[in-house]
Amino acid sequence: MKSNFLFIAFLLSLVIHSFAAVTIDDEAFGKSLGGWKKREKATAEYPLSGADYRTYKPETSPTPDGGIFISVRIDHVRGWLASDDHAILEITVGAKGAIVSAQSTIAIQGQSIKSDVILGSNDATKAILSPEVAVQVGTDLVANLSAKLLRENIVEAGRVSFPAALRHNYNHLYQSLRVDGVQVLPVAAAPPPSTSITLSVNTIPAPASVPDTPPAIIPPPVSLSPAVTPAVTPPPAAPVQPQKPKDAAPSPTPLDIKPYG
Repeated sequence: MKSNFLFIAFLLSLVIHSFAAVTIDDEAFGKSLGGWKKREKATAEYPLSGADYRTYKPETSPTPDGGIFISVRIDHVRGWLASDDHAILEITVGAKGAIVSAQSTIAIQGQSIKSDVILGSNDATKAILSPEVAVQVGTDLVANLSAKLLRENIVEAGRVSFPAALRHNYNHLYQSLRVDGVQVLPVAAAPPPSTSITLSVNTIPAPASVPDTPPAIIPPPVSLSPAVTPAVTPPPAAPVQPQKPKDAAPSPTPLDIKPYG
């Protein structure tokens, strides 16, 4: 009974890992470098910082936690009369597509220069899935390798820019990661809540609570008409008293003129 249970659990783990497979899109990675056109379509050659480089198709192997280990060979092409320089870029990717660790080694004139192991987090099982972590790992890797390269007093242009070529491949390799066939995308962080309060110019905030307060009654507007001057009625006149007629002047006595005889 116990053996059957273990067998079923093993099958379930295989099914889960099959649905959460982390892979590298070789075609997308090669296209970002100019295409797999050289050496039977197994390498891509491209100029960078005034020098020529060659990248081979990446080799991958599964990790115990469901992720993958990626190894990429990169050559510094120096010409017909000089031997090429070589470098190896190694990246460990978690089951969800997060960068767990990275390391690189450069071989110049038989001398090997190896960077430190750059971790994506303090705990490899809790690697954060975000572009900021991937960028920081690449930055630390190039800085660590460049510091060790400067100690060797190397001045040739193509060799001095070799760490930049590694960073170029690292960036495109990260863009080629796939989880269940889908490109790895960062988890969008929720924006922080805003603490600013914006009040409209014509808005007056209402009081918090007004218990049982009837609404204010606003009287309707009173329309004012032009002022009219009322007619002024004159007071009644006093009655006219009839005047007594004055005594008529006595009419003159006609003259008595006697004719002459």
